[in-house]
Amino acid sequence: MNYYSLNKKAPNTSFKNAVIKGLAPDKGLYFPVDITPLPKAFFDNIENLSDVEIAYQAIKQFITSEIPDAVLKKIVEETLSFNFPIVTLNDRTSTLELFHGPTMAFKDVGARFMARCLGYFNKDSTKQVTVLVATSGDTGGAVASGFLGVKGVHVVILYPKGKVSAIQEKQLTTLGQNITALEVHGVFDDCQDMVKRAFLDEELTRRIQLTSANSINVARWLPQLFYFMFAYKQLYKKHKEIVFSIPSGNFGNICAGMMAQQLGLPVKHFIASNNENNVVTRYLKTENYNPKASVQTISNAMDVGNPSNFIRIQEIYKNDFKRLKDNLSSYSFTDEETKLALAEMYNQYNYIADPHGAVGYLGCKSYLKQNPNAHCVFLETAHPTKFLEVVEEVIKKKLDLPPQIKAVINKEKVAIPIKNYNDLKGFLLNKQE
Repeated sequence: MNYYSLNKKAPNTSFKNAVIKGLAPDKGLYFPVDITPLPKAFFDNIENLSDVEIAYQAIKQFITSEIPDAVLKKIVEETLSFNFPIVTLNDRTSTLELFHGPTMAFKDVGARFMARCLGYFNKDSTKQVTVLVATSGDTGGAVASGFLGVKGVHVVILYPKGKVSAIQEKQLTTLGQNITALEVHGVFDDCQDMVKRAFLDEELTRRIQLTSANSINVARWLPQLFYFMFAYKQLYKKHKEIVFSIPSGNFGNICAGMMAQQLGLPVKHFIASNNENNVVTRYLKTENYNPKASVQTISNAMDVGNPSNFIRIQEIYKNDFKRLKDNLSSYSFTDEETKLALAEMYNQYNYIADPHGAVGYLGCKSYLKQNPNAHCVFLETAHPTKFLEVVEEVIKKKLDLPPQIKAVINKEKVAIPIKNYNDLKGFLLNKQE
């Protein structure tokens, strides 16, 4: 499989090179040259397949011969070492729980898959790769866990000071080894801008092999299409019209769902559920795409003012606004509405969600008002204990900490404060020496 840059000013490249480089030389995101739908029989008989077999069949065309079949199957099996259960709230609404991995966030799958691919590609190399990643919450912990101890890989995570939850911060600042956390005085967009600037810095990239583990990297982004197939496997015999509501920040997850649809997954519609960082909600109303500085909310992993992956979504629909709008709805919700949704799910269904899942639930409710025949699945992207202060205050109940959280909660935070890009560049160059 070859990949091309969405900026259309760079040569096509292999999966291996796309993973190692992260961004194309023209700084565009990579996108697969071809997408071949899976046979209809695959979806007709999906309940007879294991999650590992589903994932392997779905991903292999994007990798082809660059990783041997046996190795790729092992990578998929190691990536999917936990469950993805559906919980039904009522006859029209279910949730897909994506928080049963090591860091209790949906990004565990992409981070683990990418780490194993990069480890395979780097196994015989003496050259170190630096994974540079910005996080608004869960990406940092998932990447730190996924890449911990991987040979020849140094991970540098930028996160905004005071704008991730206490548990999220512990997950990305306490592992040590080949993981370094940089605490940025600013917001997520500042972190993301620094990462993008580093990739544009020719002096830096001549001396250091940089790649990204944000969802801009194809190996982090594409495996997220597995989720939608796993949900379909569990629901397709009960419901004819399946709709997904995805809490959306950088739009990698919903874009991966649309890739699953391109592979033939019979999905009726997608919902991008936004908090008050609602650039896409506004775009679908006005056809005017106008990124803005992010604002802080209780669903912090979605606090993104300029979502990187939206350009991939536009590419899927060939920049045809009508085609996109026919397949995508978007709604925006305030923190107060999010808290009311948390309380509603707990009081009506005895279900404890996190703030991101609550935004997804609200997206379902809004869509179902006009589309009563659909069954809407919202993605529960993080365990509620990662947001203890918010959740416990709303439901008036003390939550027990799961083992994954207990393992880090009392560890000492180790982070290096930085203020600007020069601080980041200086750190990276000194680390290289």
